[in-house]
Amino acid sequence: MDNGNRLKITLNSVAEGLALFGPQDKFLRLIEKETNATIYTREAELAVQGSPEELRWLEQLFDVLLTLIRNQYPLTERDVLYAIELAKEMKADQLLDLFKGEIASTYRGKPIRVKTIGQRHYVSTIRKKDIVFGIGPAGTGKTYLAVVLAVVALKEGHVKRIVLTRPAVEAGESLGFLPGDLQEKVDPYLRPLYDALNDVLGPEQVAKSLERGLIEIAPLAYMRGRTLDDSFIILDEAQNTTPEQMKMFLTRLGFGSKMVVTGDKTQIDLPRGTRSGLVEAERILKPIEEIGIVRFDEQDVVRHSLVQKIIVAYQQEKESNG
Repeated sequence: MDNGNRLKITLNSVAEGLALFGPQDKFLRLIEKETNATIYTREAELAVQGSPEELRWLEQLFDVLLTLIRNQYPLTERDVLYAIELAKEMKADQLLDLFKGEIASTYRGKPIRVKTIGQRHYVSTIRKKDIVFGIGPAGTGKTYLAVVLAVVALKEGHVKRIVLTRPAVEAGESLGFLPGDLQEKVDPYLRPLYDALNDVLGPEQVAKSLERGLIEIAPLAYMRGRTLDDSFIILDEAQNTTPEQMKMFLTRLGFGSKMVVTGDKTQIDLPRGTRSGLVEAERILKPIEEIGIVRFDEQDVVRHSLVQKIIVAYQQEKESNG
């Protein structure tokens, strides 16, 4: 950093500048919106003028973004926004670790990485503990990452099968009045789980695994009376379980098995007056150290940046109405 509250950053090439500023300078505009400092660019150099506080976090931000670019990491708008949020707290360097490790790759060979600190904590908790709750808003990757880790565990031989389940709340768990066979009845509720599986394994492999019983997808009602050994079991949309269903599910845990329970407490679709099994389990099981409870917040939303803003707006509305 040189004197006069100016910061100079040397770029290795014009191409690096283009990657840093994003398509049509989109990333640069996002950064400028968040700071009072002025950013100048001249060929392979970047100059920033502003207060010492602003320069401190902007220096960290540009350092981190350039390191990612130099390591061939393809930056997205979401990454830049997250990096800005972290840099303001002088925590952007944590991103370098985040993007290093690949958890797996899609069947097309694209690396799957954690995108936020919350997600990294979630993944390491699932690796360490046998039962983990992932609680938080939509778009935080709770279900997707659980499915990815389940597939990895299956491929590496840690488990013999994957069991995916959701409470079929819309049909009152009875499903009996719906036309068609079980698979047809169940599919609409379980679509998001199929989508995640297809992404990691590819549709052909998913179909084969379902046929061979390596992957089982069923509504929660079908878990009753079973003990699941050597399985990776995921209960999705758990906010829509009743306390009885949740207890029934958690007590299915067999030897050599892992369970991940995901849900969003703001999206409870149970009939009025029915308590959510997720809300209750979070409270009751808190003292048990071997159970991991990971809470995501808006910062962990990895969908379009607008989704994050929508969640925050609804949250504020709820808080102001008490």
